[in-house]
Amino acid sequence: MSAHVAVVGGSLAGLRAAEQLRSAGHEGPITVFSEEAHLPYNRPPLSKELLADEGEPTADDLHARVAFRRRKSTEDVDFQLGVGVEQADLAAGTLQTYDGQTHEFDGLVVATGLRPRRLRVTGPEEGRHVLRTLEDLIRLRGQVRPGQDVVVVGAGFIGCETAATLLKKGCSVTLVEPTGAPMNRVLGVELADAVQRHHEAAGMRFVIDDGVHGYGGGDAVAEVQLASGGSLTVDLVIESVGSVPNVEWLEGNTSLDLSDGVLTDNSMGVVGADRAVAVGDIARFPNPLFDDVPRRVEHWSIPTDTAKRAAQSLQAMLSGGQAPDAPFAPIPSFWSDQLDLRFQSFGSPSLADEIRIDEGNLDALTDGVLATYLRDGRLVGSVAVNLDPARQRRLRDDIAALAP
Repeated sequence: MSAHVAVVGGSLAGLRAAEQLRSAGHEGPITVFSEEAHLPYNRPPLSKELLADEGEPTADDLHARVAFRRRKSTEDVDFQLGVGVEQADLAAGTLQTYDGQTHEFDGLVVATGLRPRRLRVTGPEEGRHVLRTLEDLIRLRGQVRPGQDVVVVGAGFIGCETAATLLKKGCSVTLVEPTGAPMNRVLGVELADAVQRHHEAAGMRFVIDDGVHGYGGGDAVAEVQLASGGSLTVDLVIESVGSVPNVEWLEGNTSLDLSDGVLTDNSMGVVGADRAVAVGDIARFPNPLFDDVPRRVEHWSIPTDTAKRAAQSLQAMLSGGQAPDAPFAPIPSFWSDQLDLRFQSFGSPSLADEIRIDEGNLDALTDGVLATYLRDGRLVGSVAVNLDPARQRRLRDDIAALAP
């Protein structure tokens, strides 16, 4: 009988894994287990276009706008929607779902991704939001009104995108970030400071180097209490303070390293398991573009890149074929739209110990800026702000040249 592959996680990573398994020659059954009630969809528009739009669309309406096209090769893939996996026994090849059912598998794809980190502070729950799923978006859209005071906690890329969208909708927006200027971990201090000045000129407010101690209010949040002792009056709070890998369902398998996502080798095989691979931002793998240190990468491009390599590896494990031996060296990339700025990055800027502003003026970001990131004098990344697409393609080629 053909090997049965279970894909746990029904977002982009799970979809790409199923597609790539078919491309790699797997003809056996594939079952995708997804906690969400929707077929896989594109998440970046949640903090931008879908949040910006007016009206009261249903979840189905919104899903139709961002759903990924179902390829013919995966028409026979069984998507179990609304069926989450509670635990797995990798040695026995079984999964236990929350509905009490046991499912057997021959090969496993770990694609459960991330969930939003929540602040552990006191205060009411009503009026506190995160933005990761369509349901999160619908709850937020149902409460946002022009003229409201909104606090976004966390000035990373998602937090800044959300703040920019709400500012355009007529809200008064304050970002609270305890670690410095917005997106500084990736951009570096100089460019991050310039972005803060740009956003402030558009009306966005920042509370920097301060955190949230708690929330005040009756039935709903009406006040953000800061660690410094100050406070902010609010109608809504959006927490954008990072993510947590969804690995709890694997914790019974003591041979696995789940300290930060799922540790894999360079071919995306799960370390400490047979016939198992991991894909997407839950996978912690070494990338020889940079070094041999395993890292998770939370960029939109990574599910597609890792799924292709993981499918080839798993197919070889199941069929006794030859696994690919060329180094796997995907190019991390991301983009972000905020007000009138378009960021595009290639590589891993956060690894840099030196940052150069090679083009443009930091006081005129809309005219175009290029920042180059180096470690020990070697290129590791770039960030382009409002540069033309042809220039961006050349930046990608520069990073690709690092491949072994």
